[in-house]
Amino acid sequence: MNQPPHPQPNPADGWPPAPPATGWPQQGQPGGPGPGWSGPPPGGPGWSGPPQQGYPGGPGPGWSGPPQAYAGGGWPPPGGPAQLPPPWQPPAARRAKRIPEDQPFVARPSLRKRALALGGLTLLIGLVIACPMGLAASSENGGAEILLAVPLIMFFFALVVGLQLWLVSSGGPVLAVGPAGLWIKTRPTRGQAIWLPWEAIDQIYRRRWGLEKMLCVRARDPRAGGDLGAFTALDAGMQQAFFGTGFTATVNFADRSEQEIMTAVVHYSAGRCRVA
Repeated sequence: MNQPPHPQPNPADGWPPAPPATGWPQQGQPGGPGPGWSGPPPGGPGWSGPPQQGYPGGPGPGWSGPPQAYAGGGWPPPGGPAQLPPPWQPPAARRAKRIPEDQPFVARPSLRKRALALGGLTLLIGLVIACPMGLAASSENGGAEILLAVPLIMFFFALVVGLQLWLVSSGGPVLAVGPAGLWIKTRPTRGQAIWLPWEAIDQIYRRRWGLEKMLCVRARDPRAGGDLGAFTALDAGMQQAFFGTGFTATVNFADRSEQEIMTAVVHYSAGRCRVA
């Protein structure tokens, strides 16, 4: 069977077509794009090429990663980064020249209790001094002029006791307790006082020294009574050595019993500080 002859190229008839020019394929050529597509736009200044497509299962175009985590969680507030709230601080302590008497529970000094205790102590000291002096005066070589020293010594002790009673009684209440905190003296013989919220108190305890039994209040901040004056600092230093704190109130020489004072402290503190 005879096959037709293979057609020979004839450049005069325009076949085969001339090879395309260098560059993008022209419209209508085999393997080129369809009509209406003129190729990608020329890269202008700052254009580095067409955007890259994401891989399967990955983020889409224009996604630069997960948002950054902020301290404390949540989204940052508008206008700036997130900020942690400041730590809680108890209310500042207040000072007064005298403990106010507007609190639900107020303890005042008992002049009668203290006068009986100090008067008995003065008489005891006077007897201890007067007995040897009386024996010396009644001896053969003794003189009656020795006995004149006894009333002078007793008068001196009476002045000391009277001055102390006046200082204690003129200083106002020794303790005032309320739902928000307590007032307590910063000096044992004067009226200067400080207000301590229950949240600012570390511990409340009792301690005895001689005839005095004190209610001791220890603040959480040791600087609570640091700016009350030189004389107060001197008294506070002495009380710190004896009682472990500079804030004290008598419980056995007050017009309220020790049981009443401790019951009021436990009730109004409501577990916000340690009470021993």
